[in-house]
Amino acid sequence: MREQQKTGLILTGGGARAAYQVGVLQAVSSILTETGWAPERNPFDIICGTSAGAINATALACRADNFSESLQRISQVWEHFEVEQVYRADSLGVLRSGAKWLSLLSFGWLLRKWHAHPPNALLDNTPLVTLLHRLLDFPRLDKVLADGVLHALAVTASSYTAGHHITFYQTSADIQPWRRMQRFALQDQIGIDHLLASSAIPLIFPATPIYCDGRREYFGDGSMRQLAPISPAIHLGADKVLVVGAGRLTEPPREINQSARYPSIAQIAGHAMSSIFLDSLAVDIERLNRVNLTLSFLTEEQKAKTPLRPIEMLIIAPSQRLDEIASRHVGSLPLPVRTLLAGIGATEIRGAALASYLLFEASYTRELIELGKHDTFSHRADVLAFFGPKNGSIQIGEKIVHGVE
Repeated sequence: MREQQKTGLILTGGGARAAYQVGVLQAVSSILTETGWAPERNPFDIICGTSAGAINATALACRADNFSESLQRISQVWEHFEVEQVYRADSLGVLRSGAKWLSLLSFGWLLRKWHAHPPNALLDNTPLVTLLHRLLDFPRLDKVLADGVLHALAVTASSYTAGHHITFYQTSADIQPWRRMQRFALQDQIGIDHLLASSAIPLIFPATPIYCDGRREYFGDGSMRQLAPISPAIHLGADKVLVVGAGRLTEPPREINQSARYPSIAQIAGHAMSSIFLDSLAVDIERLNRVNLTLSFLTEEQKAKTPLRPIEMLIIAPSQRLDEIASRHVGSLPLPVRTLLAGIGATEIRGAALASYLLFEASYTRELIELGKHDTFSHRADVLAFFGPKNGSIQIGEKIVHGVE
């Protein structure tokens, strides 16, 4: 019998969509504070993140000894975001990366001068390094882990070099790495490079090199090939998890036009991005639901013979389509970026899904934060039940599904 339950937090990927996570956490903090929790008390023992969610997760973990302070610093960034904090949006920067990259795709066979040093990605995300150094306090992370304030932090990335998916985790506890098909864990000192790698949206941002077992591998966004996004928290010891999604789980269905046009490049890319960032979470929830349901039929003696254990989950995901919200804010992007995206159809409503991942602008991120707060406050009772006595249910939008592992 485990001595104390551990609560995990799962922050999924999604680029600028991760602003929604901030609103959810603000509302969770407010609900708990109103019921007597100390504002500085950290409600999470284990924090796991992927892509932009890895940055939010690490920022929370670095100040786990003062949850309200941590959340305030993260909120300050997301509520005042400008794309220049994440990627170069000036004309020269866009020409050097995006325009050159698109030209190479179209006419690379003619442009021999780029064969030796081709552009690496659509956008140059070097400004993100400055933001991360300002936002994060890694010595403090080491301390909260050593003091037991936080049990573990994990971020995920995908190796282009080796073709596998790695969860990098940092903890002071004795937790052995795990290995599954095409994915495994590696205990490491998490730093800026892990976050740049985890948040490197494929084709949009350049890959990041990380040394694994003494060899250099190039990594991209952790949402790629992430077959089980909830799994790291469970391996690290979580008994229940709060999962914050970035779309599709509770969004209303898209209206279909009877005379649909051929999809633009941005529409196809946005669909691919959504498959990378959103679908694996829904599949993992279904898988865990089946495991929990199966466990509910076993006797205590039978349960003692299996390594599986029931996991309580609370899932909070957007109740509105984030691509439709993005379409209202595309005009806030700097002109060079807007021009680049217009060339592939990302400024149109049907191509706004791609823009929704790149819209690091305050008008958009603030609306997502407000949506996150609204969605969480609308399920106040479920939040209180989750952080109170174990109730064995999963909350997905407006529907409760009982029994999940």
